[in-house]
Amino acid sequence: MASTTELDHVKAVWQQMRSNSPIYDFLLSELEVVSATKGSVTSHLTLGPKQMNSSGTIHGAVSAAIVDMSGGLAICSRGLEKSGASIDIHVTYIGQAHVGETIEIESTANKVGGSMAFTTIRICKLVDGKPGPMVATASHTKYIQNIQPRSKQ
Repeated sequence: MASTTELDHVKAVWQQMRSNSPIYDFLLSELEVVSATKGSVTSHLTLGPKQMNSSGTIHGAVSAAIVDMSGGLAICSRGLEKSGASIDIHVTYIGQAHVGETIEIESTANKVGGSMAFTTIRICKLVDGKPGPMVATASHTKYIQNIQPRSKQ
């Protein structure tokens, strides 16, 4: 029997995360995971009014939620079913994004050890289907001890 691909696995984990998290389901329900390899996940999100701040640009809390979610998905792309508990999230806000714009989220699991995982995330606007101006960069550390790898199928 063939094993599931990283993309299939990450999409399944994302659906589970959404169903267990009202905030992810509210803020990020339109997010689409577009690619995944071992340790790397790329997602797209077209921004709507619920992701905006009072100035009409992507809210910092939304960016932080994206970092939390996408860092977890990058960790899970290494074969884990869950992504653990956040220890540290650091977001650097570089640019703006507005309603109707699509952002691309690139998340990388730089190291997944026995108890800790370290990720980096880049959020940029898509322009003509290609990565354009940077919106934010981030680092995210998670505690993952006792998280079991997925079973081979």
